[in-house]
Amino acid sequence: MGFGTEILFILLLGLLVLGPKQMHALLGHVAQAKAQFEVASRGFKSQLAAELDAAPEEDSESNGGMISRDLTSDRTAHGRTEQNT
Repeated sequence: MGFGTEILFILLLGLLVLGPKQMHALLGHVAQAKAQFEVASRGFKSQLAAELDAAPEEDSESNGGMISRDLTSDRTAHGRTEQNT
């Protein structure tokens, strides 16, 4: 069975169990929930993209200098310099 066939089977089973009026109301609620999920998903994706776009700028400014200072202090603490390595 393919994906479309399974959905059709579930819809027909729901129609038999719930009846046409309740099935219509249920499908309306499902469609509304799907629309709300899509809106939330788009918001999440745009926020994540904005954070990822801003992340490299923050790393290079704040952490990059710190890391290089730490590596330099480790070399001098062990008696090594850039010329000796």
